[in-house]
Amino acid sequence: MTIRSVDKWLGSLAAGLLGAIAATAVVAQQLGPQEFRDPKTGQIWTPENVGGKSGPNTPQDRAFNPQGQVVTSPGNVVQTPAVTVLGTVPITAGPTVPIAIIDNATLSAIPARNWQVVLYLNNNSAAPINPVIECRFTNAGNVVLTATANLPTVAGGQRVGLTIYGPATTLFVDRADCRLLSPS
Repeated sequence: MTIRSVDKWLGSLAAGLLGAIAATAVVAQQLGPQEFRDPKTGQIWTPENVGGKSGPNTPQDRAFNPQGQVVTSPGNVVQTPAVTVLGTVPITAGPTVPIAIIDNATLSAIPARNWQVVLYLNNNSAAPINPVIECRFTNAGNVVLTATANLPTVAGGQRVGLTIYGPATTLFVDRADCRLLSPS
């Protein structure tokens, strides 16, 4: 391909793009203003009435401030979660390795229900254990709910998965700290 043929090709490409843009503008003008009817309220929304009125914010216009949430903890919620055996781990418990370890605790929300922490527990010992886990669900450092999970017996060298449930999702939670109460 020569430079002249490349220039010619680029010129025809630019002309084609400009034509497509102009055609899109003409179609948009022919369609008229865009409208959307809200199926619940029947309100018709157009570009002219979307965005609300200008002026100072009213309480209804303000977004939820998670740090402004004032919730007292209802005490300690005790749970007995279902445990799923996922596999085995090396038996390494000793002076420098704890008997059990909580691994990969992940906070998430079940929409319109509860906050939850999905976590894994590794029994590093050869002996069976009856673990007790405490999770503190917090918002900006303030405790929203404390949940204690009494697990069934976990055999030596097993890795198990479980879910601990927290407060309702109507309350804001930004963190869940889980720790092993027993065995320590």
